[in-house]
Amino acid sequence: MRLRTKEVQSNTISQLLSKNIATLGFIGYLPVAPGTFGSLAGFVTFLLIKDLPVSVYILTISAVFVTGVFASRRAEILFKEKDAHCIVIDEFAGFLLSVLFLPKEITYLLSAFILFRFFDILKPPPIRLIERSVKGGLGIMLDDLVAAFYANICIQLWRYLVAN
Repeated sequence: MRLRTKEVQSNTISQLLSKNIATLGFIGYLPVAPGTFGSLAGFVTFLLIKDLPVSVYILTISAVFVTGVFASRRAEILFKEKDAHCIVIDEFAGFLLSVLFLPKEITYLLSAFILFRFFDILKPPPIRLIERSVKGGLGIMLDDLVAAFYANICIQLWRYLVAN
């Protein structure tokens, strides 16, 4: 019986942790545009870690991605809703990827923010297909990373084709 009480406490702490990671604390519960605010949290975080070496930055994105897969999968089960609106760790990770290898200038960062949100909301092929066909935490995280990839590629192309 005592073991069972420990299991319940452990599950409760684990559930609370999964929800808080997946929703970035209170951000996912905001009544308006939680995804945009999740991306904004990524923007602010980027400003704090922008001077990290690229290899550490890539490891950080990878850690956020893997953590997001597990936390959002668990949160999806707890919320009993596929890709619940309050899960915003995917937008957080997406913004961090959308600025990878870009100059750390505010115009590039704002462009990446706007383009990432554009692709995340519009979901051009194959983003919507990924969202529908890949289940669980991987599906939640993966479609946003593809949207971030699109945003990053657009800005990289603009840099090389127009800005130079």
